[in-house]
Amino acid sequence: MNVNGSPKYNRVLLKLSGEALGGSRDYGLDLEVVETIAAQVKRVHQMGVQVALVVGGGNIFRGLAATERGFDRATGDYMGMLATVINALALQDALERAGIPARTMTAIQMPQVAEPYIRRRAVRHLEKGRVVILAAGTGNPYFTTDTTAALRAVEIEADVILKATKVDGVYTADPKKDPSAKRYPSLTFDEAMVKNLKVMDATALALCRDQNMLLKVFSIFAPGALKRVVMGEDEGTLVHC
Repeated sequence: MNVNGSPKYNRVLLKLSGEALGGSRDYGLDLEVVETIAAQVKRVHQMGVQVALVVGGGNIFRGLAATERGFDRATGDYMGMLATVINALALQDALERAGIPARTMTAIQMPQVAEPYIRRRAVRHLEKGRVVILAAGTGNPYFTTDTTAALRAVEIEADVILKATKVDGVYTADPKKDPSAKRYPSLTFDEAMVKNLKVMDATALALCRDQNMLLKVFSIFAPGALKRVVMGEDEGTLVHC
């Protein structure tokens, strides 16, 4: 944590999975969870931190899972991208009801619903104190929202990617299955790839490594965790070059 009590990061990209927004449900949105996440974002926003979000859609539709059942992969991925827009609009609404200005920007154009993603416009929104929610992935099939998060973080020159999960960091094994699993306080991108720790997909990890983009993995469900991460406290796992 910084000695003067100021945030360690000025601009962050928060990566949220669709499953996180679903809470304990097997399908759909848990609006209470959405509001809780919005409250955490509000706390760091009020500290002057610029926040962009990339959200997944797995709580509504998973293109890869559909492919395993015979779906055309590209079609399934486009359906998954549309699911992320539903989640993004829910987050936008929750943030605005909490008094935080927010803009949803989509990689697939749908002007009646949200702004198209334009890098310079997204950066301008951040500079004006708006939370920017980046939906519809990269706009291309075969790319995950992990890769989207890495790409967008580099584009908007974020200081760090904050990957919010249901687990409080990266472990040597699944802590739910192996009680002896240990949490890594930090590790390199190369270690994460060699050990196949499932931090992010290989494309996202390689992009972060090549662009020297920091990645912090933490639990969004731990009260106050997002603020502690932004302040630079010992929370979660830091992945670095």
